[in-house]
Amino acid sequence: MNKSDSERVAGWYEGKGWKRAKKIEEADEIVINTCSVRQSAEDRVYGLINNLKKLKTQISNLKSKSQIRKSLKPKIILTGCMLRYPIADLRKKAPVVDEFKKISEFQVDQHKRESKIHAWVPIMEGCSHYCTYCVVPYARGPEKSRPFEEIVCEVEELARRGYKQITLLGQNVNSYGLKNSKFKIQNPKLQFKIQNFKNLKTPFALLLAVLHEIPGIEKISFITSNPWDLTDDIVDAMSLPKIDRYLHLPVQSGDDEILRRMNRPYTAREYLDLVKKIRRRIPDIKIGTDIIVGFPGETEEQFQNTVKLCQKVGFEKAYIAMYSPRPGTAAFKFKNDVSYEEKKRRWRILEKLINKK
Repeated sequence: MNKSDSERVAGWYEGKGWKRAKKIEEADEIVINTCSVRQSAEDRVYGLINNLKKLKTQISNLKSKSQIRKSLKPKIILTGCMLRYPIADLRKKAPVVDEFKKISEFQVDQHKRESKIHAWVPIMEGCSHYCTYCVVPYARGPEKSRPFEEIVCEVEELARRGYKQITLLGQNVNSYGLKNSKFKIQNPKLQFKIQNFKNLKTPFALLLAVLHEIPGIEKISFITSNPWDLTDDIVDAMSLPKIDRYLHLPVQSGDDEILRRMNRPYTAREYLDLVKKIRRRIPDIKIGTDIIVGFPGETEEQFQNTVKLCQKVGFEKAYIAMYSPRPGTAAFKFKNDVSYEEKKRRWRILEKLINKK
C-alpha cells in the first residue's frame, strides 16, 4: 500500500510538470512517505529526518555555484501513516520538516508506476476490525472500498497499456464491498457479466472473477487476506487460472489465548482447517503468513504452540515481527513483559524453521 501511495505522490508531481531528482542533494522538494506499523519503522523516519537536517545545513552553507545552486534549500514534506499523530507533536519531534500533508491531498488521475508490466491496484483502504496490537485503523481510518466499476475500468486501462500483472491491495481484501454501498453496480455490461458467476456472492470473489476475464491480464495477485472472512466462494474464485498461487494469510499466533487477546476471531484449529480446505480446492497453492513473537504475556508453551502450527502448515515464507507496543492500541495497556532477548530468540527459531529452509 505504501509503494502504491508513493507512486501516487510521484504522479501528482509529474502532473504538475516536476521531474524526479537524480540525487537527493539536487532535489527542490523531498517527500517522506512514512509507515507506522512498527516502532522500528517510525524510528527510521526520525533517523532519516536527522540526516536531512544535516543535508539542509550543508546545502545552505555551500556558496560555490560550481558545487550546487546557491539558492537551493530543499523543502521537506512528511506524509503517510505517521500523520495519525497530532501535527503539533510531529513538529516538536521533527522541526526540520516544512509541511505535513496527508496522502489524500495528492489527488491524481494516474500513478507514476515504476513497472511497465506490473501494477499495484488499491481496492480498499483502512480497517474496522481493531486487532489489539495494530495501528492500521488509526493510521488508515475505517474500512472504505473503492467503487467496483472504477476498479474494473482501471484494470481494463492497464491492460490496454500493456500491463500483464496486477496486485490488488487492501488491509483485508476479503471484506471488500461488504461495508460500503459503492459496491452497487450500475453498468449493464458488468451486471450481465456478473450473472455468469451465480455461485459467487461475496463482492471480492465477484471482483476476482470479473478481472479474470479482462483480456491481456495474465496474473492477478492480492494482499492481504484474513482468516476469519475467507469464504468458500472466495476460495472458488482463487482457483481460477490467472489468480496467483501464492496466498498471504496472517496467523499472528498459534495459541488460542494469545489470539483471543490479540482480538483475532479464530482458533489455531480453525486456521488449520481453513488451510486444509484451501489446499483441497487449490492443490498447488503456497501460503505465507505474518507472525508476532513476544506478545504481552506470551509464555514459552504458548510460543511452542505457534511453532507446532508452523510445522503443520509448512509456510512458504513468513514475516516475523518482534512485538513492539504501539501508542493508541488496546495492547499498549498490556505489560510488555517479554524481554527483547527472548523475543529475538523466538524470532530466530521461526526464521530458521520457515524462511531459511
